[in-house]
Amino acid sequence: MILMTIDLFSLLNKMPGACAQGLVWGIMALGVYITFRLLDFPDLTVDGTLATGGAVAVMLIRAGVNPWVSLLAAFAVGMLAGMITGLLHTALGIPGILASILTQISLYSVNLNIMGKSNQAINVDQYRLVVSLRYISGDSLTIFKFYGGVILGCLLLVAVLYCYFGTEQGQAIRATGCNMRMAKAQGINTNFHTVLALMISNGLVGLCGGLYAQYQGSADVNMGRGAIVIGLASVIIGEVLFGKLCAGRKMAFAFTLISVIIGSVIYYAVIAFVLWMKMPSEDLKLFSAIVVAVFLSIPYLKEKYGKKGVARG
Repeated sequence: MILMTIDLFSLLNKMPGACAQGLVWGIMALGVYITFRLLDFPDLTVDGTLATGGAVAVMLIRAGVNPWVSLLAAFAVGMLAGMITGLLHTALGIPGILASILTQISLYSVNLNIMGKSNQAINVDQYRLVVSLRYISGDSLTIFKFYGGVILGCLLLVAVLYCYFGTEQGQAIRATGCNMRMAKAQGINTNFHTVLALMISNGLVGLCGGLYAQYQGSADVNMGRGAIVIGLASVIIGEVLFGKLCAGRKMAFAFTLISVIIGSVIYYAVIAFVLWMKMPSEDLKLFSAIVVAVFLSIPYLKEKYGKKGVARG
């Protein structure tokens, strides 16, 4: 009965928007990758930082600030949120997950104060936005410019991160996440590099929030709810599907970062497919959690049953 009500053309219509949203959220996924994989820090600040970046960007644009400049401000406030989480953890000794929850909760009130109410809108007809959902529904040249600009922006961001984490400071962050005791023994200031990594991560999340607010034409205090789940899903999907392709390559880290963005695009393509199948939209959060659980379990199950197969052989 469901198959009779679905339309393949409507699915194709949804895919450009899903891919665009995936590319924008891929920036947030890069931030999650830094804390989740490189730093090994359970950072839940993400849900609040995304909304803060969006709120700051929208209010600055409404005040007449250039949309590009508003993105820099969104990145800066994201870094500030990450610094607060980092200082709560390193300076006050609060466990990482609790420190991030405290920051996330406080950001809800901060976002309300920034916007003055629960949501604020901006119109692409009134402001020359960097990205907008309206651009996807335009002519072929507009669509080409939109995707070309967003993809180029993501690749430039990957290049910057690749170069940065190849520096001495970037290597120190990776060493801190890999083995904090060994890093301390090598004279690395692990507290400083933990805070720095959280700042970079949340800066990227704030930047994503600013872009996403422009893309959808509004900022909302709840726009970041569940963002950590989407970020984790993107990271895990990218690792599971492209992990072997990235391993052993000369620029493996760069390919890994790209795979995270592709994972975000795949996630939103799957979400579009689910909606196309006429599944209830209110169950999307449940479906997201299931997707993350499935992809998180795949490496473990492969290792577990792979060892059994080798033992039997």
